[in-house]
Amino acid sequence: MESSPNIQIGIVKRDKLSFKLAGKFKISNTGKNCFNVCQAGIKNGAIELTTENGTQTFTKEVSFLPCNLSADHFEIKAVTIGIDFHWEQEEDQRFQGALKLLVLDGAIQAINVLPIENYLVSVISSEMSANSSLSLLKAHAIISRSWLLAQIEKQKNLSKKEKVYKPIQQTDTEYIRWYDREDHKHFHVCADDHCQRYQGITRAHNPQVIKAVQETMGKVLKYKGAICDARFSKSCGGVAELFENCWEPVPHAYLSAVIDSPEPDKISTLDLRIEKNTEQFINSNPKAFCNTSNVKILSQVLNDYDQSANGFFRWKLDYSQKELSALVLQKSGIDFGTITDLIPVERGTSGRLIKLKIIGTKKELVVGKELEIRRWLSPTHLYSSAITIEKTNADFIIRGAGWGHGVGLCQIGAAVMGEKGYSSDEILMHYYPGANIEKTY
Repeated sequence: MESSPNIQIGIVKRDKLSFKLAGKFKISNTGKNCFNVCQAGIKNGAIELTTENGTQTFTKEVSFLPCNLSADHFEIKAVTIGIDFHWEQEEDQRFQGALKLLVLDGAIQAINVLPIENYLVSVISSEMSANSSLSLLKAHAIISRSWLLAQIEKQKNLSKKEKVYKPIQQTDTEYIRWYDREDHKHFHVCADDHCQRYQGITRAHNPQVIKAVQETMGKVLKYKGAICDARFSKSCGGVAELFENCWEPVPHAYLSAVIDSPEPDKISTLDLRIEKNTEQFINSNPKAFCNTSNVKILSQVLNDYDQSANGFFRWKLDYSQKELSALVLQKSGIDFGTITDLIPVERGTSGRLIKLKIIGTKKELVVGKELEIRRWLSPTHLYSSAITIEKTNADFIIRGAGWGHGVGLCQIGAAVMGEKGYSSDEILMHYYPGANIEKTY
């Protein structure tokens, strides 16, 4: 069996960076000890580092290596979390492991390097309140580990290919884009919701989280011998979405249209790719694990800033024609003129819009996939693209289901399953049918 591998996480990218080393760190390039407050900036394309011992210059990169992984840590001020989401805010954050500074696009990219198991303790504490049931925490440890290792493997494979990976398909009448981890070429994952929410040791590490990670160490989901790309979102809204409807057009059998209930009702079994069925589904209150308003359960899954949102399973949003036209212009950079209609073109298995036609007095265009639609129709992001659109005079009424892309594990639904006594294995088999659990190290 292999030992726990190291992971590189992109934390922030800035022109200037202030950080504090707490404990004993060594500078990789020189072997000299370094501690206390440090300042780093770019000068003539190189990193200029200022410490209490003076100023040094490093051409491309420099690393600060802890002498004691568990005792030493570093702190970065005002790290932005929830970038472009409704809970975006700044937070001082502390991290275990090494700090690597890299010259990237004329700025300094700060990267945290540490063992994957340490990373997972933080991810689970950051993704949720860490007071969830042990079965949910164990399930989340396995999928977070699986997702990460699958991304690392995918990055390796992409680097070997001569063909350039293109997440944008554009014509005169369509703009289709998806956002995936291939965006990161100089580290494995970022620290924000674009990948997995990671906030170092800033969040208190609940003993239950540490136990969940330790008891699942090295365990991953596999399908036909390959590690699963185990996606997850806050709330599927009642039915899960297919991977290929949100990201690259490559199907994964274990990421299927799971109905989030052990006893699906008639409304949940409708073909939600059909417009009238989606309207009926979103305007109803179907049985689903994630259909809960239980504050105790929601507080297990959602951090304080997540709970600032109102409604996860079903929600409603109103725009005037003027507001919508200005918003789409701002978010897309395309002048549609006055928007006169929004027409669903294609939906996925959960009712989520994959393609939406925007009609304006100056321009018509089909936009996709789901995240791009969510970005264009909100100052931050729509909770979901599982929406219906109603026009009343000059107003647009948007009704929606769920929170997030809806692929794979539904965090709120899984929390309810944990409270009901389902084991971690049962939770995983519900959301990833056909997959199996294997220990890799």
